[in-house]
Amino acid sequence: MLARKKVLMFGWEFPPVISGGLGVATLGLCKAMAPLADVKMIIPKNVPDFNIPNIELVGLNSIGRKELEELFKKEIHYSFPEMSVKKGPSFGPYTRIAETEYIDKKFYDVFHGEVHPFEIDDLYAGDVIKKVIEFARISVQYCLRTKFDVIHAHDWMTFLPAMELKIRTGKPLVLHVHSTEFDRAGEHSKNWVWDLEKRAMALADRIIPVSRYTGDICVQHYGAEPNKIMPVHNGIEAVKHTVKKKPVEGNLVIFFGRVTMQKGPEYFVEAAKKVLAVHPDTKFVMAGSGDLLRPMIERTAAYGLGDKFFFTGFLNKKMLNELLAIADVYCMPSVSEPFGLSAVEAVQYGIPTIISKTSGVAEVLNGSLKIDVWDVNKFAQYIIASIDLKGLRKSVVSANDESLKSITWENCAQKVMGVYESIFDEE
Repeated sequence: MLARKKVLMFGWEFPPVISGGLGVATLGLCKAMAPLADVKMIIPKNVPDFNIPNIELVGLNSIGRKELEELFKKEIHYSFPEMSVKKGPSFGPYTRIAETEYIDKKFYDVFHGEVHPFEIDDLYAGDVIKKVIEFARISVQYCLRTKFDVIHAHDWMTFLPAMELKIRTGKPLVLHVHSTEFDRAGEHSKNWVWDLEKRAMALADRIIPVSRYTGDICVQHYGAEPNKIMPVHNGIEAVKHTVKKKPVEGNLVIFFGRVTMQKGPEYFVEAAKKVLAVHPDTKFVMAGSGDLLRPMIERTAAYGLGDKFFFTGFLNKKMLNELLAIADVYCMPSVSEPFGLSAVEAVQYGIPTIISKTSGVAEVLNGSLKIDVWDVNKFAQYIIASIDLKGLRKSVVSANDESLKSITWENCAQKVMGVYESIFDEE
C-alpha cells in the first residue's frame, strides 16, 4: 500500500472564484483526496477565509510584495521552450486560438521583467498567455522551497510550472487532462496550447485523461505513450432535488453548455425542427453562451421556430438546477467531449439523457441513448421516443441511476492514488 504522500497540485479554475467544469472537477477531487494524501494546491487566486479541511490552499494573489522579494533574491534560470501564440483577442481554456508568432520574446520579457504581486481580476480576460507565464514564474519560485513527492497539474494553464519543477527536482509528474486543444479546434489545432500539451505529455510520468475517449486522443493526436495513460472518470456530488411544474405548456427539451462548434448546437436545432413536425407543442431551451449563439438564434428564426426556442445565455448553478427541475429531456450532441459532467447532473434529476458517442460520459452512463452527432434523424427519433414512450423513459432513468452509484469523487480519488502508486512501484 502506498505510504501517505505529499502531493503538489496545480489548478487554474477553483471555486468560488470560478465554478466552471474544470474548477468543479478540481475542487471535487481535492476534497476527496484530503483523507488520502497531504495536498498542497497552488492556484492563481483564492478568496480570503475560503478553506478546505486538510488541504493547503495557496492563492498566488495572497503572496505580497515583501514575500515575493524574498522568493526572488536568488531567481532560478528557466528552461521553458519557445512556442507559438496568437496576438489579439483574449481566449480561455475552451476556445480556439491560431498559430501566428513565436513566444520567445514574451517568455524573455516576463521572466526577466520586474516581479509584481499576482493580483488578477479575471483569469480569462486580456493577455491570458502572459498570465499563464507569470503564474509559472512565481509558483516555481515558491514551490522550490517546499517539500513534495509528486506533481499533479490540471490542464494546460498549469503545465508550465509543473514541467519546470519536474526538470528541476526529478519528482514524478502527473498530468490531469480535462480537455485538449484538439477537442476545441480539431485537426487544425497546431498552436501554442497544442504544443505545450504535447511537450508536457512527453515529459510526464503518467497522464490521467478524464475518459478512455480522451486518452485515445492523447495517443493518436499528441503521440503520448500508451503505457502512461491511466483514465479516471470524474465524479459528482450528490444533490437533493424536486421536480417542479413547468411554466410552459408541452414538453421541455434542453441543451446547456458553451454554444460552440465543439458542443454541436446546430445538431440540436436541426433535430428540434424534426421533432416539432411531430410534437408542435414541444419547447426547446439552449442555455449557454459562445461564438455560435447568434448563428443559432438566426437559424431558428429562419426556420420559423422563434416561439419554440428559448436562448437563456449563461446560467449560474442555481438557475441551472431550476431548469433541470422542469426539463423532460436532456441532450448533449457534442462533437468531442472529454467527459460531459452536465449529462451526469441531468441524470441526478431523473431526466432521460441523449448523448453523443464521442464523449467520455458515454463510457459511464449505461442507460443513456447514444447518437452519432451527424445522425440528426436518429437524434430526433430519440427525443420523440423519450417523450412518447414511458417504458423507455423509465428504463433509461433506472439504468443511469444505477450508474450514478459509482460516479463519485471518492472513487475518483482512490483511482488517482492508484496512479501515484503505479509510479512509486517502479522505483
